[in-house]
Amino acid sequence: MTGDFLGMSLTTDNVSPSRLSNAWRIGNLTIVGIFMGVCELAFCTAVLAIGKFRLGLGIEALQTIAFLAIVFGNEASLYAIRARQRLWSTPSGWLVLSSVADVLIASTLAICGIAMMALPVIFVAGTLAAAVAFAFVADVAKFPILKRLRIA
Repeated sequence: MTGDFLGMSLTTDNVSPSRLSNAWRIGNLTIVGIFMGVCELAFCTAVLAIGKFRLGLGIEALQTIAFLAIVFGNEASLYAIRARQRLWSTPSGWLVLSSVADVLIASTLAICGIAMMALPVIFVAGTLAAAVAFAFVADVAKFPILKRLRIA
């Protein structure tokens, strides 16, 4: 549900419109979407692999980590791809508020063990930090892709 609020808050975002009319190259947009999807899949897989093989978490804890990886990974992907500029380029107040609420709700559920196994704060914070790092990596990676596909 919080992801829906995040998506709706994008309508208030402060991205800059194109100076000229755009041609919607659906094939190229699909390629960018696939690229971002594969990046997020790699992020989620890495988080789960670290949880399983490095931290030795059991299945219930891995389910909670997977939930966090998806929520935080979606946030990271959204900020990385929302604009042709850098990810920090002036998001709207509603977008930031929605993101903060999304992170706080997911973190509270995971830490308190509501509808899932509780995790220590350090695991939740570590997953969030990994998602922030992922956002910056995805932001850097998007520019050559957008340039190559003539989207930016």
